[in-house]
Amino acid sequence: MGSPTRPAPAPAPATPAGRGAGQSGSDGRRRRRITVRGLVQGVGFRPFVHAAATDLALAGWVCNDSDGVIVEVEGSPGAVAEFGRRLTADAPPLAVIERVTATDLAPRGDAAFTIARSRAGDAPHTMVSPDVATCPDCLRELADPADRRHRHPFITCTNCGPRFTIITGLPYDRPATTMAGFPLCPACAREYRDPRDRRFHAQPIACPDCGPRLEFVPPGTGPAVLGEDALAAAARLLTVGGVVAVKGIGGYHLACLATDQAAVATLRRRKRRGDKPFAVMVADLTAARRLAHLDRAEAAVLAGPARPIVLVARRDDGRPALAAAVAPNSPDLGLLLPYTPVHHLLLAAVAAAGGSPAPLVMTSGNLGGEPIAADDADARRRLAPLADAWLRHDRPIHVPCDDSVVRVVDGDPLPLRRSRGFAPLPVPLPFAVAPTLAVGADLKNTCALGTDRSAWLSGHIGDMDDADTVRAFTAAEHHLERLTGIRPTALATDAHPGYRSRQWARRHAAGRPVRSVQHHHAHVAAVMAEHGLTGDRPVVGFAFDGTGYGTDGAVWGGETLIADYRGFERFAHLAYVPLPGGDAAVRRPYRMALAHLWAAGVGWDGGVGWDGDVGWDADLPPVAACPAGERRALAHQLATGLACVPTASMGRLFDAVSSLLGVRHRADFEAQAAIELEARARRCPGGPDAWRNRYAFGIDRPVPGGPLVADAAPVIRGLVRDLRRGLAVEAMSAGLHAAVVALVVDLARQARSERGLDVVALTGGVFQNVLLATAAARALRAEGYTVLRHRRVPPNDGGIALGQLVVAAAGARERGSGGADDHETRG
Repeated sequence: MGSPTRPAPAPAPATPAGRGAGQSGSDGRRRRRITVRGLVQGVGFRPFVHAAATDLALAGWVCNDSDGVIVEVEGSPGAVAEFGRRLTADAPPLAVIERVTATDLAPRGDAAFTIARSRAGDAPHTMVSPDVATCPDCLRELADPADRRHRHPFITCTNCGPRFTIITGLPYDRPATTMAGFPLCPACAREYRDPRDRRFHAQPIACPDCGPRLEFVPPGTGPAVLGEDALAAAARLLTVGGVVAVKGIGGYHLACLATDQAAVATLRRRKRRGDKPFAVMVADLTAARRLAHLDRAEAAVLAGPARPIVLVARRDDGRPALAAAVAPNSPDLGLLLPYTPVHHLLLAAVAAAGGSPAPLVMTSGNLGGEPIAADDADARRRLAPLADAWLRHDRPIHVPCDDSVVRVVDGDPLPLRRSRGFAPLPVPLPFAVAPTLAVGADLKNTCALGTDRSAWLSGHIGDMDDADTVRAFTAAEHHLERLTGIRPTALATDAHPGYRSRQWARRHAAGRPVRSVQHHHAHVAAVMAEHGLTGDRPVVGFAFDGTGYGTDGAVWGGETLIADYRGFERFAHLAYVPLPGGDAAVRRPYRMALAHLWAAGVGWDGGVGWDGDVGWDADLPPVAACPAGERRALAHQLATGLACVPTASMGRLFDAVSSLLGVRHRADFEAQAAIELEARARRCPGGPDAWRNRYAFGIDRPVPGGPLVADAAPVIRGLVRDLRRGLAVEAMSAGLHAAVVALVVDLARQARSERGLDVVALTGGVFQNVLLATAAARALRAEGYTVLRHRRVPPNDGGIALGQLVVAAAGARERGSGGADDHETRG
């Protein structure tokens, strides 16, 4: 995911920084200029360089520029060589060194080593640090009554605190952050200038005398309360069931006691959340383990410097429970640890006010579909119907950044939302690209800027069906341009003609080419790119999701593509079934279930009863869930094709089976029906392996030379048979998972037989299903396939922008310069 922790050793410098050869003075002194590229600003790199040079008695200077860090050192040949070794071997823990180049110079006779004033350039391409959770050193000071920053809500140092969300420009210095309005007091200024201090040139530092202020703002016209009183007021309100809007690093959260059923229900009602689970903040790993089962990998991600929300299996063993309204019908909890001093202090204040530690719901400060609130005035306006009060501060947030969401699959992190803590770390590209902007999809939108061999992705922006989200997209894209210095010469977008992201690209093209990329091709290209594949040989890409615009105008989503970056072939897909009413079928899975029953020729005889109702089989759960009038209308739609778009979506198949088995008939949020179906399968002893071969897709090639078609009708008929026999829902759900795994393996075998391909990519939102993803990968590896899964960007539409970027760039390389507006990728 591009974690800010130390990566593998940096590549060898173009001119090795530790080489002893070069120019030297008459006294044997040598001078060398070293340029360091990567994540080297905002991570304590200059103080580290200063300390290393001073320790080795070297003279010279270090400064930030728009591309990274430049160092000149002068001294004995041995000391210069040792400095070059330390530069990469002993770099600060948050640094990510991508490239080091060195040039020997004539000695100048400098007497000391200094930190020079940063200088701006025309094209900044340095990495900007993500926001980093409060470090252990700062937490110790926060708790130390003898420390001058004792209980300071904005304690930070070189190794932690806000970065991406407060940076207004490069190079990274205090005037180019939202801390510019807080002049350093004499004590902080001394720390800032002292090379021996942990806060040496740490841009966000402050103290109670010169830093931001915390305030509690009650509703109405009541006076604000400051400092410690603000924390106490917020804690008291939370302990009596109130909802508090809490300003963090990247925006506002809405907080309430996670153990208070009434408070959680109130927040859920106000936020119009439906049954979508809330994230829960706990004080530490011990508290997390009281609520959920954590393995070592999950604990490492949860407590890492990014501090994302981590989806983990909840405990169900009689231990102290959360309110039922926190995550209804979900076997998982989204847990996160505090990542700002305000969070740590607030959790402690709630524990003191309530007599014991209590976890807090911490959900994004917005209504569903809106961007997260980050500006104080906007938060006061938009969150007024949702919150009872505000706990805020006066440090501005320059760019909003929502919490990241991760789950661990087979020991590896799988990002579901890549945002705070990871954005805007770049993703390395397998080939050089021209300056390009990819605008992403309409759901879970992120955008990406790419040039040379790097792509910078924005944080999570949201769903583009809201005007505020479109404005947030524009601001995020402009911010990325300012930070990277990339001025895109081309744009890439989804091929869906109705996507607002595509419309945005066309409005902002300003004569630049706009290249359309088919949705599922972008999914496969994204996972290829993050694994560094050059595209010289295609892969077998399984792109399973809910919705994607196909080249034939149908809704795709159960795709097997033979793909490289330049294009794709639709090797196989699910058989089309009608999608009656479009989005209505997505919100009401019983409609999709009835469509699959109709397509499978089961559950409906087409007749009309004495009451005018059509002859659906009344014993089936989706029939009972669908009102009689709607059943009649739906039968007419299916018989005539009225308002029915054909779909080959695997996501819709999972929705349909969820309703068919009586698990979920109406969805309050995306993929809810499929998520709850997976939960039932996870309860089945033995899992999918225990029900292998229970159900099977029909596979045929109806058109010679055309794609294979996988028909779900035999699976639907088998499920209806077992449902009527009284087989447990858990077993039938596990059987569906097993059938999909078998389908993936069968199609991979066919691709190997026909094309000789043995690299398989698993992508699309359906592969967020841990049970399915794990079983499919295991079965494919057992057959000798190399399996590619996402680790840096989400498999859902949050990763689409990366795929758009590399596909558009590859197409431009193939065509030469330019390219046609709205060029469709070959398929």
